[in-house]
Amino acid sequence: MTETLLIRARLKRNPSIASIASLLLPNEASARAQASHRLVWSLFAGNPDHKRDFLWREDKEKTFYILGPQAPGASEIFDVETKIFAPNLRPGDLLHFSLRANATSAVKPPGSRARGKRADIVMAQLPPRGERAAARPAVITEAGTAWLTAQGEKHGFALPVPPRVDGYETVKIPRPGAQKIAISVLDFDGVLQVTDPAIFDAALLRGFGHAKAFGCGLMLIRRAG
Repeated sequence: MTETLLIRARLKRNPSIASIASLLLPNEASARAQASHRLVWSLFAGNPDHKRDFLWREDKEKTFYILGPQAPGASEIFDVETKIFAPNLRPGDLLHFSLRANATSAVKPPGSRARGKRADIVMAQLPPRGERAAARPAVITEAGTAWLTAQGEKHGFALPVPPRVDGYETVKIPRPGAQKIAISVLDFDGVLQVTDPAIFDAALLRGFGHAKAFGCGLMLIRRAG
């Protein structure tokens, strides 16, 4: 059975890398999403036929976490640590979790049998423009909590207490000769309870939500208590 690896790649702090850190990881959200995508892929550049079989996310302090079956190659810009990911979970286990997700729901016209189009869960519930600012915080919390609760029902976990939901933003990724990709992002933190370890383990490896190529979907976990 192939081992799963959890990789931490931290931008090196030596003077030569520190001097170009703002170029490698610009502050503007769309530019940073593109740059982060390229930097993470650079760790697996040794195999030109390699397809994405990993999840990743950027964390604080110019650090990336990557979950997948392949060890990264040597890097001149990252300090890399790798360990085997084998959480050994049981029903009832409590875990602290952190998740950055592109949270969407399928929306289709009334009476239609066609597959629904994915829609941003926050935008779908916001009132008309003049009333959005006041309603926005509550909608983010309520829509995000409902989405994550539904994920748990499908993927082997429950939320014993409401999660913290924030960080909502929409990032637009340019594409040559095509319309920009708009990705809405929500950050979730809290405590979950494992209800079905096998289903939850599989979901951790697949990721949650969409836009996984751009740093969404990886749930980081650690034991609570």
